[in-house]
Amino acid sequence: MHQNPILPSVPTHSNSDVSLRRTLAAMSIFTLLMSIPQALTIWVGHRAEGVSILTWSTYFASAVLWLWFGLRKHDKNIYLPCIGWIIVDVFIVLGAIIYG
Repeated sequence: MHQNPILPSVPTHSNSDVSLRRTLAAMSIFTLLMSIPQALTIWVGHRAEGVSILTWSTYFASAVLWLWFGLRKHDKNIYLPCIGWIIVDVFIVLGAIIYG
């Protein structure tokens, strides 16, 4: 195949893209894990004082939208973490309603 010297081929995923994807995936998992103590405080300790139902419902809505977007783009890096976020958000919202 002849390569155009004026328009060289561009790799589909540069090293910086791969590095960024890995960093974003790690941060998504990290922040999800950092939210689990909030859910445990609510469900194990039966305490939801100061937990904003509006805030966590907004996080839930955002996760649903990102899930939909990730599924449309067929991007596992987007939609897989959203499943975890939706689960945690639902537990926190329901716990805040029940114990708040």
